[in-house]
Amino acid sequence: MCGIGGFFDSKNDYTLRREYYRKVLEGMNYIQKHRGPDEEGIFLDSHIGMAHVRLSIIDLEGGKQPLHYTVDGYTWTIVYNGELYNTGELRSDLTAKGWVFQSKSDTEVILVSYLEYGPEFVKKLNGIFAFAIWEPVAGQLYLYRDRSGVKPLFYKKEETGIIFSSEIKGILSYPGVKPVIDKNGMNEIFGIGPAKTYGVGVFAGIDEVLPGHYIRVDKDGLTQKCYWSLVSLPHEDSYERTVEKTAELVTDAIRRQMVSDVPICTFLSGGLDSSLVSAVCAGELKKNGKQLNTFSFDFVGNGENFEASSFQPTQDRPYAERMVRYLDTKHRFLECTTLGQTELLKQSVDARDLPAMADVDSSLHYFCSQVSKYNKVALTGECADEIFGGYPWFHKEECFKAHTFPWTMNLEARKVLLKDEFIEYLNMDEYVSETYEKSVAETPRLMEDSEEEARRREIAYLNQKWFMQTLLDRMDRSSMYSGLEARVPFADHRIIEYVWNIPWGMKSRGKVVKSLLRECGRGYLPDEILYRRKSPYPKTYDKQYERLLEEELTKIVQDSSSPVLEFIDPEKLKKFLLAPSDYGKPWYGQLMAGPQMLAYMYQINYWMEKYHVILSW
Repeated sequence: MCGIGGFFDSKNDYTLRREYYRKVLEGMNYIQKHRGPDEEGIFLDSHIGMAHVRLSIIDLEGGKQPLHYTVDGYTWTIVYNGELYNTGELRSDLTAKGWVFQSKSDTEVILVSYLEYGPEFVKKLNGIFAFAIWEPVAGQLYLYRDRSGVKPLFYKKEETGIIFSSEIKGILSYPGVKPVIDKNGMNEIFGIGPAKTYGVGVFAGIDEVLPGHYIRVDKDGLTQKCYWSLVSLPHEDSYERTVEKTAELVTDAIRRQMVSDVPICTFLSGGLDSSLVSAVCAGELKKNGKQLNTFSFDFVGNGENFEASSFQPTQDRPYAERMVRYLDTKHRFLECTTLGQTELLKQSVDARDLPAMADVDSSLHYFCSQVSKYNKVALTGECADEIFGGYPWFHKEECFKAHTFPWTMNLEARKVLLKDEFIEYLNMDEYVSETYEKSVAETPRLMEDSEEEARRREIAYLNQKWFMQTLLDRMDRSSMYSGLEARVPFADHRIIEYVWNIPWGMKSRGKVVKSLLRECGRGYLPDEILYRRKSPYPKTYDKQYERLLEEELTKIVQDSSSPVLEFIDPEKLKKFLLAPSDYGKPWYGQLMAGPQMLAYMYQINYWMEKYHVILSW
């Protein structure tokens, strides 16, 4: 996995100031070095500059980038972040057509595929990716992003060109780009966050290549093209065939994503999703006499401080221990301390370039930093809940009736610390409502759907376009900040396409949550894991953590130079700190309650200071 960046201008000749623009490219590499600590490279020509930092996973010697391929005197160039899981099939087809390869890398396969099939070649790819291809004949730059949006790619449109980067910080490093936040950006932070609207970069003028899209930039401007989207069709397979085909797709995706020239590991919480991924991986490795590395995570003291709730009914450790014995893996239990959380809250902002999911983000950031000491590649169970219907809002009547995002049904909790005049200025309710209505209207419809099935389809669409994107974003930034490549087999587009059209009665047969996926796990998992009730990613229940946040936020509001004072009402904060802690009523998802609200405000203040945010009212 890697980091990419660069710029294109149809009128500016970069070679007239070669050293200057080489340093700009080197600066983009420097600021994203965490994504690729092993190697780096740059390419500069008249109208194009491309930068790349590499985490070496496939073809350790031959996979250097930027990668070039010359045909008839013209040289095409690519910078690529991702992994391709059907490299072998594509390479065989291209070799049969007469193409000659100089390396074993998937990067070269992608570039040659473009040369053979043209811009729509991306439909042939199975993988996670974000890449840029320079087309020298027509003077065009192409930017591509994978179907599920696993790999990030941001851009800033200029008058006669574009700046692009894997992370927002890469664009902000370009000379003259200012970190401006306007009213829409503030609504993203306070009304939508820690999610963000897909395609939006939050900073004014910065956008994101949409999942399943590519962009072409040339002298005539910017053109965006959708190459993949969900399509609603009648499901014609029997239940038995549905289980069989789903299991085939899931296990094939896991096996494909094990491809690596360095050892892999898995995240193993003891839940259904991560256990199934781990079981398939462990079984494949055992065929070659190898043992799988697995990792699980929790907070120090959670054994004593844990408070069961409807969202988090059980702790993970006993179930993880059961799976370790069952699979015979080499396992490590990793723990994060409460005292280290405030610094980690800052680091997770550094990784994401935006306020994040509080300790839910910062703890994963720490977890990945520890895993990266042992492995460079990890397979995870992310995305199964969004695709197979594992969250409470797939099942609760109030979520069906709510005309808003089901993970944030009440915006009042978001306003509790804000100044009245700021709340009035933002008009948060209208912004969120318009964003929701626009998104839900995109849901691919099926005439045969009942009213209830149609609503389930809407909730599934929202989950994949919003909640899944937030967690994928979190996973990418948290892992890549430490040079760890996290893979997500459940996000394979073949699984998403097939499961999308399976009726709810098959996905949740007998009203058992994710019963379809549980059936796919038969033979791989013991029953106590197969039918374990969902328990989300762990958060801290240590009261000391909350006291620590209270102290930090109190210091912030007492400092008149704190940028967050533009929004926070100190008197409201005092009342909030005196009120009983609320761990049971999340204001985002299942995990972000009262303490996480304090941590989020702490992150906003740090973010504004660190990024020198300029407010544009």
